[in-house]
Amino acid sequence: MASPPIVIFRPSPSGGRRVTVQRDGRVQILGLAHSDHDVIVFLEGAGLDDPERILDSPEWVEWRGGRAHLYEAA
Repeated sequence: MASPPIVIFRPSPSGGRRVTVQRDGRVQILGLAHSDHDVIVFLEGAGLDDPERILDSPEWVEWRGGRAHLYEAA
């Protein structure tokens, strides 16, 4: 099974989670999200349609370290 193309990394010590997307064999850092809304905005900017519905889809998104949807400092 291939890895999900979107990775939301563990919360940073100062808060927020790095968001990346893989496409065309390259990984692109989209930004540091402090909420699900930030992630949605990043994904829309990367060209994904209706990204809100895929946040809990393991085929699309891998939440690394910490619980999904939590952005507070580690």
